[in-house]
Amino acid sequence: MTLSKLNKSIISCRQCDRLVNFREKIANEKRRQYIDEIYWGKPITGYGDGNAKLLMVGLAPAAHGGNRTGRVFTGDRSADFLFDCLFEVGFSNQPISINKNDGLILNNLYLTTALKCVPPGDKPTTTELKTCFNFFDQEINMLKNITTILALGKIAYDACINYYKQYYDLKNKDFIFSHGSQNILPDNKTLIGSYHPSPRNVNTGRITKPKMVNLLKKVKVKLEN
Repeated sequence: MTLSKLNKSIISCRQCDRLVNFREKIANEKRRQYIDEIYWGKPITGYGDGNAKLLMVGLAPAAHGGNRTGRVFTGDRSADFLFDCLFEVGFSNQPISINKNDGLILNNLYLTTALKCVPPGDKPTTTELKTCFNFFDQEINMLKNITTILALGKIAYDACINYYKQYYDLKNKDFIFSHGSQNILPDNKTLIGSYHPSPRNVNTGRITKPKMVNLLKKVKVKLEN
């Protein structure tokens, strides 16, 4: 199995009826501003540098971002904020992530989601997450150089811990989430927390560009050392 073959199997997955129905419903109904576009409407694969030391994890694709464009953190306001920051620190070759043909290249970074399909209300069921962990598991095992996992948001952070709980005796309460929190996982990878780059968090000032760039710079130094 290679990442390319894994991604093909992810794209063809139809295991969760609720998620299949919802992602296709969104793709058919569309948002007015994208009414003339053909939505992706399928599971979203990971994307980036296969030799990366950093794995960045979101919970799931956005309804009119990844589910529309076919690439994680692409084509929405969260992507606008995130890639502006990633570019400044050198993790990407450009400050935008608009569509799959925009020339984006990630440096020492692989970006993925714990759940590969957009869930209703942004809330997957426990069963849906566990089903999708099969793909997440294969990604982690194929990305041999990963030393650090940066979780974007508390829910993605908890999803990472719940993934590890399948193999190790862990308790969520032992992993305290905050922006910049660091915890060592049982396989010696470092799990780092970050506030999600959502419009709500950005508009309220919970996350700002200086705060995100500062965290990414610390992560980069950690990877280089």
